[in-house]
Amino acid sequence: MRLVKEIPHSRFKIQIHSYNSKYLVKIELGQFEQTYKVNESDVSGLEEVEKMVTTELLRRTLLRFIEMREDWEDGFSKKNL
Repeated sequence: MRLVKEIPHSRFKIQIHSYNSKYLVKIELGQFEQTYKVNESDVSGLEEVEKMVTTELLRRTLLRFIEMREDWEDGFSKKNL
C-alpha cells in the first residue's frame, strides 16, 4: 500500500493510499479508523478522489466514529462478565 496524499484536517487524519488498482481513503480519529475504497478505473485520478472527501462525508464519518466508540465501550464493559 502506497501513501499518495495526506489531506490536512483539524480533527481527522485523512490519507489516500493506492493499492491493488484501488484508491483507499483512510480517515482516523483516535483509535478508530474508517476506510473507503474506490476502483482507480471509476475515477479520473487522485484529484477526483480528493473531491469526494466533502464536509458532508466528514460530518457523517464523525457520527459513525461516535457510534463505533459507543459500541466499543459497550463491548469493553462486558469483558469481565
